[in-house]
Amino acid sequence: MGPQARVVCSLFLLLQVLAEPAGNSDFHLAGDYLLGGLFSLHANVKGITHLNFLQVPKCKEYEIKVLGYNLMQAMRFAVEEINGRRSLLPGVRLGYEMVDVCYISNNIHPMLYFLAREDYSLPVQEDYSYYVPRVVAIIGPESSESVMTMANFFSLFLLPQITYSAISDKLRDKLRFPAVLRTTPSADHHVEAMVQLMLHFRWNWVVVLVSSDDYGRDHGQLLGERLARRDVCVAFQETLPMPQPDQVVTPRERRRLRAIVDKLQQSSAHVVVVFSPELALHNFFREVLSRNFSGAVWIASESWSIDPVLHNLPELPHAGTFLGVTIQSVPIPGFSKFRTQARLPPPNGTSRESTCNQECDTCLNTTASFNTIFMLSGERVTYSVYSAVYAVAHALHSLLRCGRTSCAKRVVYPWQLLQEIWKVNFTLLGHQIFFDHQGDVPLRLEIIQWRWDLSQNPFQSVASYYPMQRQLKDIGDISWHTPNNTIPVSMCSKTCRPGQKKKPVGIHPCCFECIDCPPGTFLNQTADEYDCQPCPSDKWSHRSDTSCFKRLLAFLEWHEAPTITVTILAILGFLSTLATTAIFWRYFQTPVVRSAGGPMCFLMLTSLLVAYTVVPVYVGLPSVPRCLCRQVLFPVCFTTCISCIAVRSFQIVCVFKMARRLPRAYGFWVRCHGSYAFVALMTVLKLVIAMGNVLATSSSPATHPDPNDPRIMILSCNPNSRHGLLANTSLDLLLAVAGFSFAYVGKGLPTSYNEAKFVTLSMTFYFTSSVSLCTFMSVYSGVLVTIMDLSVMVLNLLAITLGYFGPKCYVILFYPERNTQAYFNSVIQSYTMRRD
Repeated sequence: MGPQARVVCSLFLLLQVLAEPAGNSDFHLAGDYLLGGLFSLHANVKGITHLNFLQVPKCKEYEIKVLGYNLMQAMRFAVEEINGRRSLLPGVRLGYEMVDVCYISNNIHPMLYFLAREDYSLPVQEDYSYYVPRVVAIIGPESSESVMTMANFFSLFLLPQITYSAISDKLRDKLRFPAVLRTTPSADHHVEAMVQLMLHFRWNWVVVLVSSDDYGRDHGQLLGERLARRDVCVAFQETLPMPQPDQVVTPRERRRLRAIVDKLQQSSAHVVVVFSPELALHNFFREVLSRNFSGAVWIASESWSIDPVLHNLPELPHAGTFLGVTIQSVPIPGFSKFRTQARLPPPNGTSRESTCNQECDTCLNTTASFNTIFMLSGERVTYSVYSAVYAVAHALHSLLRCGRTSCAKRVVYPWQLLQEIWKVNFTLLGHQIFFDHQGDVPLRLEIIQWRWDLSQNPFQSVASYYPMQRQLKDIGDISWHTPNNTIPVSMCSKTCRPGQKKKPVGIHPCCFECIDCPPGTFLNQTADEYDCQPCPSDKWSHRSDTSCFKRLLAFLEWHEAPTITVTILAILGFLSTLATTAIFWRYFQTPVVRSAGGPMCFLMLTSLLVAYTVVPVYVGLPSVPRCLCRQVLFPVCFTTCISCIAVRSFQIVCVFKMARRLPRAYGFWVRCHGSYAFVALMTVLKLVIAMGNVLATSSSPATHPDPNDPRIMILSCNPNSRHGLLANTSLDLLLAVAGFSFAYVGKGLPTSYNEAKFVTLSMTFYFTSSVSLCTFMSVYSGVLVTIMDLSVMVLNLLAITLGYFGPKCYVILFYPERNTQAYFNSVIQSYTMRRD
């Protein structure tokens, strides 16, 4: 005997013990094909006392579940409507067998009853492909736990089971539950609708209350996982105690409820999500009302979102705003009248065709008292039952190959009907009914608000969720239980202003401090809300900025006062140098010009003129050609001029002091034109240094922020100007020191040849200004560096022009008697006589 046969054998033995029939016309209708209906007409939440003895629990001893009876009537109405119209199943009469499952207390007995044959036998077989149970399909039950319990057995026979409100995602597993289908979206969509509702109203700090059963634990875990991915935090999660079957609150249960309400009152979270069966909430909300806790937003799961009994709880409106997720409202024409019609039991009282737990003597009267609520709220879950019956009917229509007038009546095996149910696709009351690849009908969900004005819908729709698009839409006005009808705020921390980063506080990511982003940084919320990003080098930002702006470019411009002053000095220097050149050309053969250097003077003057022409490239927007002129042309010209002064000072000392002592060396210097060779060598060396500096750094203009105002970018030629200046001036400084030294050595030479005072003045000024510029650039890098560099350059040129050539021009123009060969000879004779 195989494992499957042993399971069925065990079921057969239980069936013989448990089957005791009783009857009521609400529960049984004869027909060619029977549908099994499983509903909770009574409930004790989760009683387990019946497990202590082998007897079917008596559901009538528990509290009436009005909504369950309403759902059972929806199935009766659908079956009788199909039989009355004769267009869907012509010549075929549908029947039903319905059982009260007491929420989850009575699962095994009805399962055995539906699997058994008419004679209450369940044979042990190796192959059940051609086995015909009592019913062709099952509608229900409502709870996921009951559905999974029964599906483990029904799936062995591939008996179609269509549940109308069990939303557990576990039922999506078609390898485990191949015969289970649903006419309601799964828990994944219910939870997603809740999460999108929270995100819409910016609630990121919520409390989650769950029941202490699989329903509460599974859905609470699913919600927690979904919230974690959406930056919504759970302030705390608590488990609600399950009440006793008689709803009497025990001392332990009361302490537990008080502790939960205390945490709610102390918490800053004002949104409470509750996953629990409705009967487990009566005592909880009584405790909430007794503690005067109000102002919260209660988000109800589908298990109690449209429960009329809980809605009628006295003083409940004071607890806050009640929102819930439920299936869409689809009014069923004629059902409201059918629901309250009195029906008589069969004359024999009991029948072999009925089973136990088909009793509900007070259900009709109790349902009638809630009829107004049912009528105003529309038919929600009832439509799921209604559409499930029609899905089976359409599958039978296809399987029996029905025409307009008749169907081919034949034996229907469960697996055949299951295949046809998967294929159904029809329109029912304006809605398309079909099963997706997971066995669910993707009907629209609605967010409803509880209202207590009887002239309105007690469960008013305020938003719609579309499973196919996974999107919450059509969000309407909600009447909030707050002063001035303002939207409740439920946030651990207030939303940071733009440009503020979050600093986490505690373990919850929703709890944080807001800190302004400092200048030079900005906050890109799409990238990182917890860290400010630095601006690019060419941009800047103010404090608390969300983006960076382009920095203002600063460079030396013509209209600035320092530029005008330096330019005037450069023009005067250029004109004076030009005038000096003309004077020296005119008096080229005179002793003064020849003693100043002769032809070498024109090399110096030409270098000075070229250096003056470089001044305009310092002003205006820097470019590559301008930077090349500044970094190469001027340094080379200035070095040529300085080297001429240095070699001229050396020559004077050589003539008067070294010619006597080192005549051969002096002769070699004269024959090889040592002065010009030295100037050429220094010029080439300076050119190499300048070009090396350009290649090592860059000739392209570069920017750097102004140290005094970071909103401004300094545009300059040399990005590493301090090192470049040091490299460019090192050789010039050495030449200046050499020229100064030779001039000092020759301070005792004849007056006409004694240029120590002029050279010392020029070289001292150059040395001092260069050192001062380097010092200034080492501590400051603003736009003043450029004007300082230009000013020092012009002043150094003026120092040479006026300090070296000025006195000579003065002698030529105003003391022509001293510009004669006789005068110079007399000066030399006087010097010689003194030396002797």
